[in-house]
Amino acid sequence: MAETTEEKLALTEDNVKQALKQVDDPELGINIVDLGLVYEVHVQETRDVQVVMTLTTPFCPIGPSIKQQIAQVLKKDVEGVDKVDVQFTFNPPWDKEMMTEDAKMELGIF
Repeated sequence: MAETTEEKLALTEDNVKQALKQVDDPELGINIVDLGLVYEVHVQETRDVQVVMTLTTPFCPIGPSIKQQIAQVLKKDVEGVDKVDVQFTFNPPWDKEMMTEDAKMELGIF
């Protein structure tokens, strides 16, 4: 996302979501935002970022890897991120209807 280490995105919820598009679901090869896995993003006054998201299945083994990738991307590309807290929820459960049209097209879902 950032072209050089000096060019970082401002710390806003929209920019956090934009940066999260770099994190792909390893099984599907599509980013977690377009897949509809990111439910909420909260930026605290303390510069902490909370991401509330789901996985495609409750028993998905990639949870820890996704958490690590999210923290790395946000600290690298968004200005001033301090702590990153990723919380998984399965309410509501993920459904293919949560995907963007681009993601549906990429997977051939119409």
